[in-house]
Amino acid sequence: MKILKNILKFIAILIILFALFVIYASVSDYKPDPTEIVFESETPDTIDVNKELSLMIWNIGYCGQATIWIFSYDGGKQVRTSKENVYENYDFIESTLKNNDTLDFILLQEVDLHSKRSYYLNELDSFIQVLPDFKSFFGKNYDVTFVPTPPTKPLGRVKSGLVSFTKHDPKSVVRYSFPGNYSWPVKLFMLDRCFLVKRFPTSNQKELIVINTHNSAYDDGSLKKQQMEYLKTFLVDEFSKGNYIIVGGDWNQNPPDVDYTEIKENSPTKRFVLNPIDADYLPKDWNWIYDPTTPTNRYLNAPFEKGKTITPIIDFYLMSPNIFSEQVKTRNFDFKNSDHQPVISKIQFN
Repeated sequence: MKILKNILKFIAILIILFALFVIYASVSDYKPDPTEIVFESETPDTIDVNKELSLMIWNIGYCGQATIWIFSYDGGKQVRTSKENVYENYDFIESTLKNNDTLDFILLQEVDLHSKRSYYLNELDSFIQVLPDFKSFFGKNYDVTFVPTPPTKPLGRVKSGLVSFTKHDPKSVVRYSFPGNYSWPVKLFMLDRCFLVKRFPTSNQKELIVINTHNSAYDDGSLKKQQMEYLKTFLVDEFSKGNYIIVGGDWNQNPPDVDYTEIKENSPTKRFVLNPIDADYLPKDWNWIYDPTTPTNRYLNAPFEKGKTITPIIDFYLMSPNIFSEQVKTRNFDFKNSDHQPVISKIQFN
């Protein structure tokens, strides 16, 4: 009888501790406003519409997702790699950024500031050091004191987000919160998705809008649908004013004209659902820009094997009809230092 009482007491203590933890997580939950001004300037640079611009998008996987890496959310058994691997990935990513410092814009996703998964390496500060000619703007989308999953080896502290580097001084930079989230209490430990909008005056009295986006990954498609409808409203409104628009990033879905039905039906992971963007999402004269010859992402359910691992295209650009892409190329690194690959594009104004 005494043993049973002790067991019941122990269970009661665990329940109380769990309840206190959930209460703390609810109180400390990061709750971003619908829009947040990151930067404003009264003396922005004017973008010459007669000149070419160049961009790169890259989800760097917080320097923690390399060729050997398998992730629990994708059906693996790990939530973080070794410290040595993180720093090896960081060195490669830093070198790649430095080698592309002639670009006008670099849009990064999953950049950690203070996270256990990347051994508290402040990646943003480090990248700023190797890109001295760029201005940097950060949009936080993940700020959780302690992520308790998986229970045997929890993810722990996470602080991360989007970073946009630009050589041109913007008129403004604004963080827009995407609508929708997971149900409570799961949402307490998940990302608060957003897109980061940089606005520049142009030489023909319009505006260039460059957007860095990172849409939801681990949902059944319902969250992405809400996000895409919200983004569509923003895009249509801005284009109606005659503005030029470039959206780039990790969409976590495939472009409208890329068919991944077979991948979706035979996916080794059930948490990541690869949905296509609707073909009629925007009028036909809007441009989905990607390199069809090279994948941008790999599944993390097992170590990477070329020709065997599932490798879709989910990182790409969307451009308004008054912009055209002269060139787009995905840099093929065989996912050695990230589960995504960078995509570079050169554009001109119509």
